[in-house]
Amino acid sequence: MLWQGRSVRKPTGGRYRLRLVKRRREIGSAPTDSHIGKDRRAIVRITGGNVKVRTMRAEYANVADPASGTVRRARIETVEENIANPNYVRRNLLTKGAVIRTEAGRARIISRPGQEGVINAVLLK
Repeated sequence: MLWQGRSVRKPTGGRYRLRLVKRRREIGSAPTDSHIGKDRRAIVRITGGNVKVRTMRAEYANVADPASGTVRRARIETVEENIANPNYVRRNLLTKGAVIRTEAGRARIISRPGQEGVINAVLLK
C-alpha cells in the first residue's frame, strides 16, 4: 500500500519539516489486479461510508459496436495489449485501456474494473 501524503523532499532536494506524522487514513488501498476467470467481485467500504464494487475476476465483458450502435455480452479470451504495463499482458490483468480478444473481436476496455465492478469495452476496427 502506498502513502499518499505530501513528499518529504522539496523540488530542490531540501527537506520539509513535517508537522504531523503519517496517518492511517492517508494510506491508499492495495491494487485490485482484475484477472480473467469465473466472476468474482468484492464490495469495499470507502470514505464517507460509500461502497465500491471491485472486479477480482471476470469472464464476460459488455462489448459495444460503434458501427451498429449495439452492445452485447462477449466472453473474454485473453489480453492482447496493455499500454499501461507490458507485464499486465503476460499476467492477463484487466485494466482500463487494455486491448482484449473476445468472441466479438478485439476490443478496448473503457471502464475501470477495479473501481466500477463491471467491464465495458468498445470494438476496434
